[in-house]
Amino acid sequence: MQTPKQDGFFMPGEFEVHKGCILIWPSRPGSWRNEAREAKKAFAAVIEAIARSEAVFLAARKEDVAEATNFANELKRKQIPYPVTVFEAKTDDAWARDVAPTFVKSNEHNTTNSNKEGSDQSSNSASDSDIRAVNWEFNAWGGNVDGLYASWEKDNVFASAFADQFGFDWYDAAPFVLEGGSIHSDGDGTLLTTESCLLSAGRNPNLSREQIEEQLSRFLGIKKVLWLPRGIYQDETNEHVDNVCAFLRPGEVV
Repeated sequence: MQTPKQDGFFMPGEFEVHKGCILIWPSRPGSWRNEAREAKKAFAAVIEAIARSEAVFLAARKEDVAEATNFANELKRKQIPYPVTVFEAKTDDAWARDVAPTFVKSNEHNTTNSNKEGSDQSSNSASDSDIRAVNWEFNAWGGNVDGLYASWEKDNVFASAFADQFGFDWYDAAPFVLEGGSIHSDGDGTLLTTESCLLSAGRNPNLSREQIEEQLSRFLGIKKVLWLPRGIYQDETNEHVDNVCAFLRPGEVV
C-alpha cells in the first residue's frame, strides 16, 4: 500500500487504451432472478465482445469458478483474440465498475516507482510499475441511509484484494466513500461528477464540497471538478454521472 502525495500519478481518461476490463460473474439472488440464468447470458455476451479488443479479468465466487472457467475456455476454443482470466473472489454482487479499483498512472516525467515499505511489488503480467490502484470505501450506494443492501463487506474489500492478487501498488482512500461510476475523467486533470451523488447524505456527509474536491485531487491528481446537478432522477446510485455524461476526449463530452 502506498501513501498518496503529489507524485505524478493521475487518473487517465476512460477512452484511453488500457490493459483490460474487470467483471464479476452474476449470482446474487436478490439482484438476479432464476439463478441468474438470463443475467449470465447477458454478461457472457458482453464479456465476449470485450475480449475481442482487450483482456478480461473475471471474478467469480468459489461455487461459480467452474462455470465461469468453462465459459472462458469456450471463448478460447472460439479463438476470441484476448484472454479471459477467471479468478476466485468473494463478492456481494456483480457491479465491478463501482467496487473495483480506480487506476492511476504516472505521467511521462515520472515513471519511477518507489518501493516503499508495505507496497506489493509481486510480479504479474497484469501489473506495471507506472500504474497504481485506488481503493475507495464502498457502502452499497448509501450505507445505512439509503444503501441497496444490508451487507456489503465483501464488495468493500474487492478493490484491495484485486490489487494485491494482480501485483498493483495501491492507495487506500478509505473511509472516503466513492464508486467508480460516480466519476469520469478527461485524462487531463478534469473530473465529472454529480452533486446528487457525491454530496448525498449516505456517502461523506461530514465533508464539504471543497473537502471532497481535495480528496479527488489527492488520490486522482485532479485539478478541476465539474459538478453536474443531477443524473437520472432517483436512480439507485443517487444519480451516477456515468449514466448521463462522459468524456470523449479533453474538452468534449457526449
